[in-house]
Amino acid sequence: MKKEKKSRRNRDRTSLIIQLFREFPNNKFSLKHLAAASGGADRDGRRETLAILDRLYDEGVIEECARGKYRLTHRHLPHYEGLCSMTSGGSAYIRVEGLEQDIFVNQRNTLNALDGDRVEVVVMHRSRDGKLEGEVTAVRERNPRPYVGIAEVGAHQIFVRPDSRRIPVDIFLPKKRYPEVRNGEKVVVRIVEWAHGAKSPVGELIDRLGMAGDNDTEMHAILAEYDLPYRFEEEVEEAAQAIRGEITEREIARRRDFRAITTFTVDPADAKDFDDALSVQRISDGVWQIGVHIADVTHYVRPHSPIDEEAVARGTSVYLVDRTVPMLPERLSNELCSLRPHETSLCFSAVFTLNENLDILDEWFGRTVIHSNRRFTYEEAQQIIETGRGDFAEEVLTLHRLAQALRSERFKHGAIAFEREEMRFRLDESGRPIGVYFKVQQEANQMIEEFMLLANRRVAEFCAHRRGDKGRKVPRTMVYRVHDTPSEEKLDRFREFALRFGHLFRASKGRAVAKEMNKLLASLHGKAEENALSTMAVRSMAKATYSTDNIGHYGLAFPYYTHFTSPIRRYPDMMVHRLLAHYLDGGRSADKEQLEGLCIHASEREVVAAEAERASIKYKMVEFMKEHLGEEFEGYISGLSEWGIYIELVDTHIEGMAYLRDIEGDYFQFDPERYEIFGHRTGTVLTLGDPVRIRVARADLQKRQLDFEVIDFHQA
Repeated sequence: MKKEKKSRRNRDRTSLIIQLFREFPNNKFSLKHLAAASGGADRDGRRETLAILDRLYDEGVIEECARGKYRLTHRHLPHYEGLCSMTSGGSAYIRVEGLEQDIFVNQRNTLNALDGDRVEVVVMHRSRDGKLEGEVTAVRERNPRPYVGIAEVGAHQIFVRPDSRRIPVDIFLPKKRYPEVRNGEKVVVRIVEWAHGAKSPVGELIDRLGMAGDNDTEMHAILAEYDLPYRFEEEVEEAAQAIRGEITEREIARRRDFRAITTFTVDPADAKDFDDALSVQRISDGVWQIGVHIADVTHYVRPHSPIDEEAVARGTSVYLVDRTVPMLPERLSNELCSLRPHETSLCFSAVFTLNENLDILDEWFGRTVIHSNRRFTYEEAQQIIETGRGDFAEEVLTLHRLAQALRSERFKHGAIAFEREEMRFRLDESGRPIGVYFKVQQEANQMIEEFMLLANRRVAEFCAHRRGDKGRKVPRTMVYRVHDTPSEEKLDRFREFALRFGHLFRASKGRAVAKEMNKLLASLHGKAEENALSTMAVRSMAKATYSTDNIGHYGLAFPYYTHFTSPIRRYPDMMVHRLLAHYLDGGRSADKEQLEGLCIHASEREVVAAEAERASIKYKMVEFMKEHLGEEFEGYISGLSEWGIYIELVDTHIEGMAYLRDIEGDYFQFDPERYEIFGHRTGTVLTLGDPVRIRVARADLQKRQLDFEVIDFHQA
């Protein structure tokens, strides 16, 4: 009886101990703690508890994590695999496909994982509010992306201090292997090893970019950080130089000849390549033939050639603040495929016969030859629109009139008029920013835009189907530019934001959203909150991507839309040119799976290019504001996080951050549910769009980080 009672007590004690471990999987328990929690810490209780722990240890249920300390083993906890996203403080969030939330990992439990690594993670704890906390148990795959940083050369070693705030450790380079590296030099490295217990990972040198602070060095550093090329390989350049540029009579005979028809280009004043032109011909009273002529890149670039493979890999040209990193070598982008004035050029064209009611009386697609009569800048074309005088004034005014009618029709059908001011920097000869200005969209820009949109949507619709028996439409594989409807959740957040400025936004779905959005954006013109609300409106929309599955383009209100008009700078446009040529020749529907893979890749490259472009803008922002340290400016809150508030300056749209810990007069915290910052003592509530006055506190060029000090929460 006594033996049975002891056995029952041991079972109960074992159950209590296991329950304690499972309730607090992140805790490390001592023998004394476990004995007391499971029924008594006297000598017999400790002896019984130790016997239980020995048995659980032998069974692999628990492990001794420190001398006299025990915890549950990982194999008894939920395991996942996901991508690691590091914070500047060294902790991480693991994004697991299928999980509604990311798993937080404290810095001490990251197991040397770095940003972008694929890791195995075990969930150790779920907080009362449902948040998951875990521990990385293995690094499955290192992120192959290179790291850029400044070399700090010591007597016997080199440490590279990464530019990215997401890499919380320095990277070691053996000095004997890289004796040529100079102190203060920007270098590109890749991590090759990080031994368990070592403070720093070991890297290998990929490239030396030059001394930190030099403009070319910093721009190349941004490209390297995003794994973007800053030069063409010799094989690609040689292939480009080998292309024969002469246009033979035989080639002209294969094409529709537009050389006798008035044709011109309209581009920014600093443009170096001209990939689109418009031709204008009066057919009869009120009837016009408008040709949209696009550089015939695919005539020169054959599929799977070295140039084509490089264009696939790049996906797009990249536009940094002070330079363009082209998708195609200069021999093509600035010479053979540039529609320069007074030269014969090969094009792929969409030609429309329109009347004043915008009825398309006829359309034709095919390869052409043109001779551009004039190169206009946007400013020159705008002057003709405003004065009615200048070269080819009748043609320009005709295009302007038709374009404005097309634009009006587009908005009537539900297109959204996003026209946020775009900030630009004035640079000196060394690339240093000396001023800020804003790019303004005028009627001349709209004139070109509307005819490019017309060509894009009509090419998309033509390629989408072929005519089958009895005139029925038979689907064909096509590359589309698609834009999904906005999510109701994002619209709800935008609605709350607009209400803070006294603006009602009633629509929640369908085309009513576009109508309401246009109404709101029009009412904002010239108001202080225009830029803030325009920015948030864009953020509330879905992102446009490339796909072979057509869902239409919500923002433009087109059921069919593609990218046909910029093959010099976007690979999907080259894909569309080849598809159009194939279908014009009567070819069968193309391989959907292969094209979808290229669409996904092109969409990904577009995102990377946009991130690099934003990084270059951020660098110039910090460089510009470095000259204004200690000065005060008016701004508004443009973003919130758990550690600070993002503030955009009213006059320049330059954005920086003010840390919550540095705001004097109260203890501020971020409430993610209400999406606001609140002060515990004063009850002050801060949210998006609120006006603030700041002082420029710090400008860190290496981190591209601009720190503001909040002076007042009300505009002076």
